Amino acid sequence: MIIIIGAGPIGLASAIELKQRNVDCMVIEKGCLVNSIFNYPTNMTFFSTSDKIEIGGIPFISHGPKPTRREALEYYRRVYEHYKLDVRVYEAVQQIEPAGSGFTVTTSKDVYHAHKLILATGFFDIPHRMDVPGEDLPKVKHYFDEPHPYSGLSVLVVGAGNSAVDVALECYRCGCDVTMVVRDAEIRKSVKYWVRPDIENRIREGSIHAHFNTRVVEIRDHDVVLATPEGEKVLKNDFVFAMTGYEPNYKLLEMAGVAFNDDEFRTPVFDSNTQMSNVDGIYLAGVVCGGLHTGKWFIENSITHATRIADHIAEAEKVSEQD
Repeated sequence: MIIIIGAGPIGLASAIELKQRNVDCMVIEKGCLVNSIFNYPTNMTFFSTSDKIEIGGIPFISHGPKPTRREALEYYRRVYEHYKLDVRVYEAVQQIEPAGSGFTVTTSKDVYHAHKLILATGFFDIPHRMDVPGEDLPKVKHYFDEPHPYSGLSVLVVGAGNSAVDVALECYRCGCDVTMVVRDAEIRKSVKYWVRPDIENRIREGSIHAHFNTRVVEIRDHDVVLATPEGEKVLKNDFVFAMTGYEPNYKLLEMAGVAFNDDEFRTPVFDSNTQMSNVDGIYLAGVVCGGLHTGKWFIENSITHATRIADHIAEAEKVSEQD
């Protein structure tokens, strides 16, 4: 039995590839099916065209040139149903331990034995924290759903990447009083080229306030404290959107015995030909392979991981049967 941890697109693609090679597998997911996509903003549109994020040979037809979150949820749900995949949702992995020639996986619901594991856990589940007083207040959110609930309120958006810019623009257009806090001197160069002029113009005309070279010092019930180049400032505030990025589940990787490269992104060690980590029998698939460099791997350029892993496992199974 092969256990795949993570029921995102790459985890599902891995299950499909194994099933097509007659290798038994199951998928364990701590949230819902394609949980990361479910947690995307309600009105989000993908960067990629639908054909680039197809899996299992099932066509993905979207109404526009690029699919929406809702279309993606429906598509991956249909793929899961078509292949009748064994996916255990709302079941968190609590422990991974070596056991004979394989591994024992303890979850919140059961204990399983697998002779190989595929870790396809992505990075969207664990937000980078600012580590400031007040970050755990209910008004602070690391995920954005939709702007309507915040209409007419003062919102602070922390960050300068695509997510922060999208949140700031959506909230502004829904009648929020929006302030951005950017630790660098400008909006990131990586922001979508068709969106960058929009946010820069809104800041220039004063529709969206922006504090550059600034960081959040403290979050309080009715205001926030900022450290700006001009000194400390206190702003009235109702909600804070900390769009500070996300990181892989390092605790799970460490639990599995996966090693890390000595680089700035703390990249997990794996063989790029087979996707196997430094631990024999444990494979890495999808965006988790990039460590803190969360912009390196996407659905469209990591789908090949699933094929690579399935080929390697199927070949090993064949050799084992011959022996």
